[in-house]
Amino acid sequence: MENRKNFFHLHMISDSTGETLIAAGRAAAAQFQSSLAIEHVYPLIRHRRQILAVLESIDREPGIVLYTIVDEELAGLIDERCATMGIPSVNVLKPVLATFQAYLGPPSRRRVGGQHALNADYFKRIEALNFAMDHDDGQLPEDYDEADLILIGISRTSKTPTSIYLANRGIKTANIPIVPGHDLPESLYRATRPLIVGLVATTDRISQVRENRELGTSGTYDRHQYIDRAAINEELKYARALCARHNWPLIDVTRRSIEETAAAIVALRPKLR
Repeated sequence: MENRKNFFHLHMISDSTGETLIAAGRAAAAQFQSSLAIEHVYPLIRHRRQILAVLESIDREPGIVLYTIVDEELAGLIDERCATMGIPSVNVLKPVLATFQAYLGPPSRRRVGGQHALNADYFKRIEALNFAMDHDDGQLPEDYDEADLILIGISRTSKTPTSIYLANRGIKTANIPIVPGHDLPESLYRATRPLIVGLVATTDRISQVRENRELGTSGTYDRHQYIDRAAINEELKYARALCARHNWPLIDVTRRSIEETAAAIVALRPKLR
């Protein structure tokens, strides 16, 4: 019998790049081998308006919430809303700060993103993160020639978390969904600067992950069509043919972690290193 995994949503909110939080979340999730996290990463969250938008996303796809938010008011808002939604939230910094404070006394002031030196590399990563967030899921297609990398793939091929991970390395990444019957933006074909990479996975893997979209969703899609293996197989055939026609490299993410996928992408082009 097939050893099917359970899937759950893992939301990670950070007022900085999110690297520390992602590492902590994955280390914890790795201990539960029968379950697989569907990661949602929200970096550079520093204002109430941003928090409210994130909380709306969490309400649509509820799960575990981890955060590293130094601002006490914003942290309190996350805890309050998560309690109302009946889902767990953990301030990953809180026990660490409490230990430091018990030993060193109160901090002189709370510094957002204080672990990062304000050097050229840091600002490059912040710019890349902003770019990835602005160009997620096919947004702002007129800017594609400003990207270092463009990821394309059908729904649930890890385009967004891979984009965020690469942005944390300073690589400006956009991602575009492939939907049979819908043309990709003309600006993609005109772009000469970025590396364009297609992401695929097995039909079974995508169907399993898509089944979990029903958790917290508004239900504005055809669920049967979305998880139907025959339909997914046709989507994948279309995506593979599209990439073959334009000579875009393909990476199968089925058995790869986000880090492994990112490493495979970087290896395709020296300029991304």
